Amino acid sequence: MTASTFDNSDAYELLMGRWSRLLGVEFVRFAGIDDGARVLDVGCGTGALTQCVIAALPHAEVVGVDPSAAFVDAARRRVPDPRVRFEVGDAQSLQVPDGAFDCTASMLALNFVPDYARAAGEFRRVTRSGGRVAACVWDYDATTMLRRFWDAVASLDVSAAMRHESRMPLCREGELASLWRSAGLAEVQESVLAIDMRFASFADYWQPFLAGVGPSGAYAASLAPDGRRTLEERLRADLWNDEPERPRTLSARAWAVRGIVPQR
Repeated sequence: MTASTFDNSDAYELLMGRWSRLLGVEFVRFAGIDDGARVLDVGCGTGALTQCVIAALPHAEVVGVDPSAAFVDAARRRVPDPRVRFEVGDAQSLQVPDGAFDCTASMLALNFVPDYARAAGEFRRVTRSGGRVAACVWDYDATTMLRRFWDAVASLDVSAAMRHESRMPLCREGELASLWRSAGLAEVQESVLAIDMRFASFADYWQPFLAGVGPSGAYAASLAPDGRRTLEERLRADLWNDEPERPRTLSARAWAVRGIVPQR
């Protein structure tokens, strides 16, 4: 994940942070983290996964790392817990000793890392023998909020079709599991995690895109006013049936993977 499109922590909270916390509850269960574990949260963003870990596991300790200093500062404000520490760091080159953690986890970040294979190797390196390594990424084809945004974009701007987030790596069945096996992890299991995204109105859905956060926000913010208005109208008609004050629930799901570090 690069800081260039993820440097506004408040905007990220509105666009994705609130959903990350819902997904994080399911991800912590899936990862099977033991209470009392020392956990590394890679690509911690504004601290959603860390919050879920310490809420579920009262004796766990977490170190969160993220390449965005703005996100690290936001995470420190949002999770002022003595069991937690946040640092600026790169998933591809973790400044952590070998085997320092019982579990390394990454939520909604790995598919934004340029060399995700190197990152997976780092996750294994910093996790002790017998420890757990887990990650999850959105399944963009089944996450209505983002899929319908990009479907509308592609219908209005053919040149932007290649930017559809469903084209991102690791977001299809089997890809995370293959990466984990290539990294030398054992007992690899892949699963689907599902949540509901509940929007109070169309504005609650649309406005967060305009802050320019992430690929979808960067595209929306790059449009001229007329282009933004056209995209807004298309989404309001397609997703809200031109009833913008009506609440709406959209489905979302993520692919998740876990594995065990073999004995060294």
